Amino acid sequence: MKVYVDPELCISCGTCVDLCPEVYDWNEDGKAQSTDEEVSEEAEDCAQEALESCPVDAIKQIE
Repeated sequence: MKVYVDPELCISCGTCVDLCPEVYDWNEDGKAQSTDEEVSEEAEDCAQEALESCPVDAIKQIE
């Protein structure tokens, strides 16, 4: 599983970073970004929860 955060859609609410800090982090512009290209099997559940919880649907599953 791979995820991508669209910086144009991200409103910096922090939900993804709070739910899954092992996958999501802040970039230098204060927007969320995914920290790993491939999400580890252990982090897939929280990465998916963050994707589903994003209020502006800025997180996309690539694979």
